Amino acid sequence: MRNLLWPLIGALLLVFSHHAWAHNHESENAQAPLLDLDELTAAFGWDFASAEIQSQKVAEGLYVLFGVGGNIGVSIGEDGVLIVDNQFPQVMEKIEAAIADIGGKSVDYAVNTHWHFDHAEGNNALGPKGATLVSQRNARNDMARGGIVNLVVSRYDQQPYPKQALPVLTFDDRMQIHFNDNEIEMAHFSPAHTNGDTAVFFRKQNAVHLGDVFNNTGYPFIDVDSGGDIDGMITFCESTLAEMGPDAIIIPGHGPVTDAAALSRYIYMLKTMRSRIASMIAEGKTLQEVIDAKPTADFDEVYGPETASLGFVNRVYASLSAR
Repeated sequence: MRNLLWPLIGALLLVFSHHAWAHNHESENAQAPLLDLDELTAAFGWDFASAEIQSQKVAEGLYVLFGVGGNIGVSIGEDGVLIVDNQFPQVMEKIEAAIADIGGKSVDYAVNTHWHFDHAEGNNALGPKGATLVSQRNARNDMARGGIVNLVVSRYDQQPYPKQALPVLTFDDRMQIHFNDNEIEMAHFSPAHTNGDTAVFFRKQNAVHLGDVFNNTGYPFIDVDSGGDIDGMITFCESTLAEMGPDAIIIPGHGPVTDAAALSRYIYMLKTMRSRIASMIAEGKTLQEVIDAKPTADFDEVYGPETASLGFVNRVYASLSAR
């Protein structure tokens, strides 16, 4: 899946070039182009009509669905269906069909790990159908307000969600739902990917869905404009790992399901990159000088190349420079 990042970034850069030409070659410091949903999904290579939803059983009563956008966690049992994240309304019938194939019926609860379109846009379909929507308080506020998602090479204007698509249950730090003979606990440890991230723990299965705090396709995207923070991302991941057993199942926002060892390696990468970039900022280096120094080089074999990320070094620099 990591190889898919190359065509994504290439497509976004092509769109960027088109918009820059259309705006009479604005300076290189001008803001990246503002895309609508059709342009953005085209750049990501997402085709709702041909998209397939695939399922993986990761433990008894717990599944992950892969499709268009963020990974969907699914708890199925005698109480019904609880999902974590929900992709897009355009593929909701396919998602519901995939849930039916693994033994579920209609969605009773839908937890949003954060407010971004590729994880929460399905609220627009599930809310009106009667699903109970759940999120951290800041995520709901962001959904209600809408705003620009700055993807570095492009920007997306996420529109405010209507009332029926907004979470009706919110929390600040912790919340538990006792469902399907399980304690499903939601925790917000710190700003990380955004200001309103949620880790969803399935205690019975020793599993956790981390949303985009953990990206298992490459380097993460830190949405600094939405309150994301490199130090908070480290804290969030470390706090999550501290609550998991050694055989934990780790469900990332994107990419294959993995284990605690992979999350531990990810934390090491984050801490190393934070230290390197902070040192260069202290030396007075500009963003371009930091990028040119290629601080991720020894991690690129696993997470990169960094040029195929959504501005990882850029966003770490922005996060640390904001102090």
